[in-house]
Amino acid sequence: MNRELFGVFGGIDAFERFRSGDEFDEVLAGSTVTVGIRDADLGAPGWSATYTGDEGCCLVWGEAYVPGDEPNAARWFLEQYETNGLDALRELNGSYLVVLDAERSGDAFVATDPVRSRECFYTDEPGDRVFGTDAAAVGRTIADPTLNRDGVLEFLHLGVTLGEKTSVAELERLPVDSRLLPASVDSLERFVYDPQPPRSYDAVGELADRLERALQRRSTLPGRAGVLLSAGYDSRVILSKIDVDCSYTVGSLDAQEVHGARALAAQYGASHTAFPPDERYLCPDESKIRYSQGIKESLHIHHAGYTDEIGVDTMYHGLLCDTFFRGHFTASETVDVLGKEVPTGRLESDPNPVESLLGKFGYSRDASRELAERTSFDAGPETFVREAIRDEFVARRDRADTVQNALTCCGIANQPSIPFHNHLSDHFMTSFLATDRELIDWHLRTPPELRTTETFLQACERVDDDILRHRPPDRPHDTALFNEIEGFVRRKTPFVSSFEPPWPDRETLFDRHGFDRRLLAGLEHLHNLPARHKLRLIDLREWLESWSESRPELFPWLEPPEPVVA
Repeated sequence: MNRELFGVFGGIDAFERFRSGDEFDEVLAGSTVTVGIRDADLGAPGWSATYTGDEGCCLVWGEAYVPGDEPNAARWFLEQYETNGLDALRELNGSYLVVLDAERSGDAFVATDPVRSRECFYTDEPGDRVFGTDAAAVGRTIADPTLNRDGVLEFLHLGVTLGEKTSVAELERLPVDSRLLPASVDSLERFVYDPQPPRSYDAVGELADRLERALQRRSTLPGRAGVLLSAGYDSRVILSKIDVDCSYTVGSLDAQEVHGARALAAQYGASHTAFPPDERYLCPDESKIRYSQGIKESLHIHHAGYTDEIGVDTMYHGLLCDTFFRGHFTASETVDVLGKEVPTGRLESDPNPVESLLGKFGYSRDASRELAERTSFDAGPETFVREAIRDEFVARRDRADTVQNALTCCGIANQPSIPFHNHLSDHFMTSFLATDRELIDWHLRTPPELRTTETFLQACERVDDDILRHRPPDRPHDTALFNEIEGFVRRKTPFVSSFEPPWPDRETLFDRHGFDRRLLAGLEHLHNLPARHKLRLIDLREWLESWSESRPELFPWLEPPEPVVA
């Protein structure tokens, strides 16, 4: 990877058992932790920083903002920790990991941001506790890696490995809102729901004010600015307040999504480039798979094949705005409209957590049954997946006051699309608006019935009263119900064009570019699976092969099941 954090709880000698200091731009050696960082933008405002002084040493990796005028987030955090202890973590803002080795207190740890938007992988297998941001680099320190069956099955059936697992038994990752200590993991309390009474809480006004401050903080990131732009709601709020030079959309030139994005770019004075969905869009090569880390599908890294054609220094995106501000994971009441379940805009009063999350993750009952029949795992997918989701929901329940908030907490803790951000932040200075501390606080304080598209759009209109001049092509109305009804009518009415999906068709591209022949040669028993599930198989195989020397015992799912002898 272009940017990497790698460390060990131990001295420089322990560190150099695994890595050479020459691989990194800087190595910090404290009394308890030694850590290296590779980052071409180290020291830029709002970005990675290091500091070593009499108080100890500190590294902040990723996007970080601190109160006041201190330009070095690592110096600020170490000084604040000396005075305020762990409360200093509540003031650190952004999408980051922080590594601390404090001389006076003797404390040493690695901490995530509140929502784990930056993964930290670790293992105790080499003897010293090793950690880092590249799962493959940490995995290479394991002498004899073994398959984590549950982690692999979750990935293949859901597109995401749940909780703290990975696909390898000896390799784990830090939980949401936590810190890694020399011999344990400590849960923190920055991400705990505390909804305010709806009648006394101005959700729209609070969100609008916080959005403006969050965007102002991020407007200082240096260089030529770009945005990955859809025709939807989430990325346009960035255009309204950030001076963006270039915008990029993956899609055919005649696609509705591209037309909508181009209109938005013109409205705010940015250039627009559309990347045609050719082989590069879907191909699961090294440029994508390394960012899936073996725990999430690379499918979400839509733009990876086009990186060389993106000419910016700082990149913005609207990832997870729908989750934090618009209730993507809340369970909505639906009504049957001509055989289609359409949301009413009201929350379900007694949601079934497993059923709700099954619908939000990438699970398909029929596809998973077919996958199980064509691979050598003996688990019945329906029972396995339901139990896995139930266990993960229970593990997040103590952070939420209601089932609805627990559903969202579970979704945030296991967000499948994070590889999208992983890839961008390895190539550009990348702003992650949704992880702003003030906006996370809004999410935690706002009742789930007010975390809606309507609330978000009202707030956006306060930020910019012309923000809805161009509506998304598939959402011409203010209410979801009316949009669903028009979509149904368009699909059923002759000579009337339907709304187009925002993303290219995977099955068509998979066939057009011969990926069965090129990527699954000799595995004909897998060729009839849906493209998404074949891509997951390829992701996992390629990621494991990239660092584990193609150990055959790590790939049992690729073999057909043993035939039943009568």
